[in-house]
Amino acid sequence: MRKILSIAFALGFMLCAVQLAQGQSRVLTGVVKADGLPMPGVTILDKSTKAGTTTNVDGEYSLSVSPNSVLVFSFIGYASQEIAVGNQSELNVSLVEDASELSEVVVTALGISKEKETLGYSVTQVGGEALTAARETNVANSLAGRVAGLVVKGTNSGPGGTSKITLRGLPSISGTGSPLYVINGIPMDNTQRGSAGQWGGADSGDGIGNLSPDDIESMTVLKGQAASALYGSRASNGVILITTKKGAKGGDWSLNYTMNYMADNAMDFTDFQDEYGQGTGGMKPTTAADAQSTGRLAWGSKMDGSQVIGYDGNQYAYSPTNDRYIDFYRTGSNFTNTVSISKGLGADGSFRMSVSNLDSKSIVPNSSVDRLTLNLNVEQNITDKFTVTAMVNYIDQKSTNIPNLSDGPKNPNNFLLLAPNISQSIFAPGYNEATGAETVFSDDIYVTNPYFIVNQGINDLGRKRTITAISTKYNFTKNIYALARLGNDASNDDFFSVDPTGLAYSADLQGNLNGRGQSQRSEFNIDGILGGNFDLTEKLNLDVIAGANMRNNKYESVGVGGSRFVLPYLYSPFNVETFSRSYSYNEREVQSAYYSVGLGYNNILTLTTTGRYDVYSTLPTDNNSIFSPSVAAAFVFDQLIDVPALDFGKLRASYAVTSGEPFDAYQTTFYYTSANSYNGVPAGSSPTSLPNLNLKPFTTSEVEFGLDLSFFNNRLGFDIAYYQKETHNEIMNANYSITSGFNSAVVATGSTSNKGLEVLVTGTPVQTANFTWNTSFNLSKVKNQVLSTDNNNNPVNLGQNRATLGNAVTAYVVGEAGPQIRAYDYSYNEDGSIEVDAAGLPVRGELINMGTVLPTLYGGWNNEFNYKGISFSFLIDYNYGNKVLSATEFYSTFRGLNQVTLEGRESGITNGGVTAPAEEYYKALAQNITSTSVVDGDFIKLRQLTLGYTFPDKWFGNVPVLRGLSASLVGRNLGFLMRKAKNIDPEASFGSNISYTGIEGGNLPSTRSFGFNLNFKLN
Repeated sequence: MRKILSIAFALGFMLCAVQLAQGQSRVLTGVVKADGLPMPGVTILDKSTKAGTTTNVDGEYSLSVSPNSVLVFSFIGYASQEIAVGNQSELNVSLVEDASELSEVVVTALGISKEKETLGYSVTQVGGEALTAARETNVANSLAGRVAGLVVKGTNSGPGGTSKITLRGLPSISGTGSPLYVINGIPMDNTQRGSAGQWGGADSGDGIGNLSPDDIESMTVLKGQAASALYGSRASNGVILITTKKGAKGGDWSLNYTMNYMADNAMDFTDFQDEYGQGTGGMKPTTAADAQSTGRLAWGSKMDGSQVIGYDGNQYAYSPTNDRYIDFYRTGSNFTNTVSISKGLGADGSFRMSVSNLDSKSIVPNSSVDRLTLNLNVEQNITDKFTVTAMVNYIDQKSTNIPNLSDGPKNPNNFLLLAPNISQSIFAPGYNEATGAETVFSDDIYVTNPYFIVNQGINDLGRKRTITAISTKYNFTKNIYALARLGNDASNDDFFSVDPTGLAYSADLQGNLNGRGQSQRSEFNIDGILGGNFDLTEKLNLDVIAGANMRNNKYESVGVGGSRFVLPYLYSPFNVETFSRSYSYNEREVQSAYYSVGLGYNNILTLTTTGRYDVYSTLPTDNNSIFSPSVAAAFVFDQLIDVPALDFGKLRASYAVTSGEPFDAYQTTFYYTSANSYNGVPAGSSPTSLPNLNLKPFTTSEVEFGLDLSFFNNRLGFDIAYYQKETHNEIMNANYSITSGFNSAVVATGSTSNKGLEVLVTGTPVQTANFTWNTSFNLSKVKNQVLSTDNNNNPVNLGQNRATLGNAVTAYVVGEAGPQIRAYDYSYNEDGSIEVDAAGLPVRGELINMGTVLPTLYGGWNNEFNYKGISFSFLIDYNYGNKVLSATEFYSTFRGLNQVTLEGRESGITNGGVTAPAEEYYKALAQNITSTSVVDGDFIKLRQLTLGYTFPDKWFGNVPVLRGLSASLVGRNLGFLMRKAKNIDPEASFGSNISYTGIEGGNLPSTRSFGFNLNFKLN
């Protein structure tokens, strides 16, 4: 029904536009040049109607005008020109270079636009076209490789998964590491709705993944603390500003239809041996029971093509199979249709409305995401002094059969470790069609048959979300204004998760109702700002704002569950033998006041200072407030020196402090809970974690120095930044001895340090009348260190996988980069040789630090080529310096699949004069020497490739309604140009937060995507 409504809505839009197009004004065409060369990207604006357009790659433009129109032609670095149209049908323009026109306006904190040359901190903007060229279902993943200092990692969980973003190295110990997302000046909720750990679970997505990329005009990354200081709480991990698309004031009716299709193919990075087959001790299985218990062990004899018994008693060829685990997956698809309509409301207003539908099929059979998005942006000048803008973004998303991840039950990737002679398809359909019982294919009933869970499983999640923002601005004078802004992000989720009837590990195969219920989450923000801009003298300018903010977050969830369904396949809470219920509630509030004062001298020197005072509801009243200051300076020096090639030069410096509250509320006092009654007497329980009555806000301080340079008529540019950042008094859990009455406590003793260098180089190496090559390269070098943890500076363990459970972890370790992988090394003899026991098996040595899970050198190289409407682009990104804790490496060694296990198969492994059978040796190696499961995460990747064509507007001069058409072929995550890890994708991960970053195993395979875009401009 939802798809039918969205299609009907889209058709209604198009029919409306066809009718309205009949009365359109005449079309003016022309070419804009500079120095005899076509100028792409020149802005043309009608002063009377505010309608506008930009030139294409050939410098051509077309615009609806009237005889009274006056057009303004503008481009950064060139003098603007105003030309009356009159009765002309063609108007060609030549722009003249003007160094005074180099200023670029960008969106900064609180949604306030400023000239980039006045900023004393680093800001990077990514246009909406980069987010839609080769789409990701989570739009945040499209930022990968495009911004210096930004690390983007998706979760291998299928469509609707979380995007993990870290800015400038190690995030805070106590937080998730995610930056704050702000949409049209209003902070939005980006809470994860569920994640996987070493015991299983599913990644149920985040907040940013709900947005449609077709509605985004740009994303601006505020990396430094000075850039984000005015946001106070949650800004210590950086801020990403999202500006949504709007209509043009005075513009005519405009209709756009965009269709995108992407096909996802699962990729197999394993390089397992295919010489030895199923079995143990060098022997093939001889009974069906043996075959089932050894299905994931490749310690049998050499495969010779003979017949061997299978798990079901049938005979199968004992030879390498062509039907591997990767063939279980289907080709996934992402089909997006978006229609938008916009119009100016006279010369004083505009609106834009869009509807978008995403139909995404996972590579996992019977798993999908269906998302409908409605977006409305309205802007209106009520009077010449009073302006109102409003945005409503409505999302209706349904995720079906979300796959479970990690080394836990119900994981659809469990065929990964099949012996090389076993075809995965023999285990279909995964259950006995007569009894419904799961077909167990291994020696472990908790290793669920993938066919069973995709055919019988239920793990559904629905979301109805509304993001609203309304802003009013009143200009008392041309210099003084007041702004009031209100925003609310409200989500209503419903969840339904079942252990289906017939699941092998459920009691008597009856299954369980894990949960069915609803939750509501909201973030409400209200801002009031008074601002002014004054010319104190001819050369001295003052820019000042003062404001206040109140933020309120609420979460409430209610659900029911139960064990053992009475009637098979009736998954109702009234059909369980034992009934359970759940309820949770959380609320927090922050009240804030802030200011910003900027003083500029002669467009050369700008000094800006800000301050924010926050009061947190989650902290004790005598420790719940903090003042966070910042100061930033920008010195534009190019006018003071005589360097002919230099167009622009700026030095910048800043210092800032941001604050934060506890990640969890209710940690400052005792909260008792009810428990089961005892002999009819009601009972209660006290917490096992000691609360802290003296908690106070933690802080992050940062010093940043930067340099901006532009040469050769803006053909070459540099943006360089160096920063040092430290966190103080971070709130975290510390382990206590249970003899104290508590097993943990909340302390505020954490501290980390990050130092880094960021370089962005942009250039136009070639620019001719018909051909343009634009390129950019960014590099980030980061060094981070954990300065302190708990009161005793003990290592703080974060995550692990079940393969190396307890024997290899990620942790915050004082003096080391974090999170650090810690694993057991070999034990060595005095002569440096490996120590073995009497059976010749390797002996475990010390627990050592293996390296950080976060890259220390990373970036990307983007190239765009344009030739007469043909566009070609590619993006390469790279990642060096991190380690990965790999469950695949452990299991492939333990189970005889890894290539390294071929050595000694026939003769055994000899160390210290003692020979051990290969099977026993490699099993002991994987279990005892967990450092062998740690691999390098270095890679260079071809992230994106596009080839497109924009049809000339003049082709459609006589075509009713149609104004333009562009088409492109696209590819995403195409492959590695270099990869050190042998059997895994080093980016692969099952966890969606910092605790499981750098831990691989039990995730879905990575995917390579191919597709096409079509964009129709109708008028």
